[in-house]
Amino acid sequence: MLVSFLLSLREGIEAALIIGIVLGALRKLHRSEMALAVWYGAFSAILISLITGVLLTVFGLSLEGSTEQTFEGVAMLLAAGVLTWMIFWMDRQARSIKGELEAGVQRATAAGRRRALFSLAFLAVVREGIELALFLTAATFASDPERTILGAMLGLGAAILLGWGLFASTLRLDLRRFFRITGFLLILFAAGLVAHGIHEFNEVGLISPVIEHVWDVNPILDENSTLGAMLKSLFGYNGNPSLTEVLAYFSYLILIFFSLRGGNRPTKARVIQAANPE
Repeated sequence: MLVSFLLSLREGIEAALIIGIVLGALRKLHRSEMALAVWYGAFSAILISLITGVLLTVFGLSLEGSTEQTFEGVAMLLAAGVLTWMIFWMDRQARSIKGELEAGVQRATAAGRRRALFSLAFLAVVREGIELALFLTAATFASDPERTILGAMLGLGAAILLGWGLFASTLRLDLRRFFRITGFLLILFAAGLVAHGIHEFNEVGLISPVIEHVWDVNPILDENSTLGAMLKSLFGYNGNPSLTEVLAYFSYLILIFFSLRGGNRPTKARVIQAANPE
């Protein structure tokens, strides 16, 4: 539940920041009457994302045997890949995202095109929504579906409240630190997805484990215990992993660490600067 809560809270706040930038640009241009098109676009994107998440989860849970394990492995690796792409995309693009959104709003309002505003909001939010749908699908396979849904609902609810508070009151939140901490946790979550995906491929024989159990610490911390299950859903904990699982987990972390270290700034910090210029 904690994973889905963090995922939903983070993606929800990102979407709220994007909508806030667009609505703020309309307010500066004294065209607040066009805000309804923005909300239509945002809610349409949320609906599409919700449908996507439900379809992916229902399809995955309807499978059985090796087909189910293969689908889960692919979904987990795909979710980790999308999360990784998002990290590097935002590292390159976040500095200019506010300017690009405001330029799009100016073009749309100058031409009186509400449809353009709808598309701008829709495309901005649907990217976050599809990412979240994919992450939650992967989290559902690694955890309990009911808890995943509950965590997602709580996270989105908290994101809505925080987003409203940030733009409608004097509420101040250290968003840079928030995104830095959640970004670190989600990178660990992505590493766990990679390892879990490799584990599923080990199970169906698509990837050799090389060494089936590198170690076995289940007598100390059982992966099926309460704490073990929480660590498994959060970070892909496995009490007796295969060699290929271990190599995949640490190779991913090392690759991300050095790739981000070579960049200028951490993942989403620039989004916050763009959304809160001072």
